[in-house]
Amino acid sequence: MAAADVIAPAPAGRIALLISDVDGTLVDPDKALTPATVAAVRRLGKAGIGFSIVSSRPPRGLAGLIGQLGLTLPLGGFNGGAVVRPDLSVMSELTVPEPAARTTLETLRRFGADAWVFADNQWLTMDPDGPYVPLERHTVGFEPTIVGDFGPYLGRAGKIVGSSEDFEMLARCEAELRGLLGGSAIAARSQRYYLDVNHPQADKGHAVSRIAAAVGVDPAEVAVIGDAANDAPMFRAAGLSIAMGNAIDEVKALAHFTTAGNDSDGFAQAVDRFLLPRGPRSE
Repeated sequence: MAAADVIAPAPAGRIALLISDVDGTLVDPDKALTPATVAAVRRLGKAGIGFSIVSSRPPRGLAGLIGQLGLTLPLGGFNGGAVVRPDLSVMSELTVPEPAARTTLETLRRFGADAWVFADNQWLTMDPDGPYVPLERHTVGFEPTIVGDFGPYLGRAGKIVGSSEDFEMLARCEAELRGLLGGSAIAARSQRYYLDVNHPQADKGHAVSRIAAAVGVDPAEVAVIGDAANDAPMFRAAGLSIAMGNAIDEVKALAHFTTAGNDSDGFAQAVDRFLLPRGPRSE
C-alpha cells in the first residue's frame, strides 16, 4: 500500500488532540526525533491541536522527548499503565498483579526469553549482557539496575518485558502467556523482540481516554498514530486513526489513513496531510 492512502472513511469533524506512539512512529529507526518531526509538532500547536504521547517505555524513559518537544499535556508510559504530567509526577498508575507477574516470569524463563521488571522507577535485570540491553539503554536513556532476584519487586511492577532475538519463539511465548494469564494481565508485543506484560486495564486505549478527559477533549476529537499491536487499543478509542507505513497489518486494518514509514518522516507527513486541515485554526 502506498504512503498516505485512505484505508477507511475518515470522520469529517475537527481534531483537537493528537496522541502518538513513540517507537516505530514518532522517532526514527535510530530512536531519534528528526527535525521534520519536531517542526511538525510545533505546527500542531499553531493549528490549535494539542499533542501528547503514549509509549511502552517507562515514564522516566520519556523525559528526553518531553524536553525536546516542549510537551505540556499529560502523557502515558508502560503502554498506558502510568499516566503522568510532564514533570513525571503520577496522575494514575496500574501495576501488574503479583500472581500474574510470577506466572509471566516463569513462562519467560521456560521459553528462554530475557526478563526485565520495571518497578520503583527502575529498570531491573538479572543479565546485564542480555542481547537487547544496549538497545533499551539507548532507548530509555538510563542504566539498568542489576538484581539477583525479582521477587521483592513483583508487587510494584509497572511492566514486565521478555526480550529475545528469536522472534518466532517470542510469538509462541506471547500466545501461551495470553492463555495462562487469562484476564489477569495483558501480554502483547511492542516490537518483534519485546513482549510486554501489563495490568489488565493498562492499554493505550485506557491512556487515550484518561488524557482526553484530563484536557477536556471529546474522544471523537482525538487522533492517534501508531504502528504496533499494542497501539490497536488506542485506534479503537479515538475519533481518527493513522497507521505508519511500517505498521503491522492489524494496525493498518484499523486505521482511517496510512502514512509513510518512520524512516521517511511519516509522522510529519501525517500531520500536514491529515491533521492540520482539521485543526481548530485551519480556517
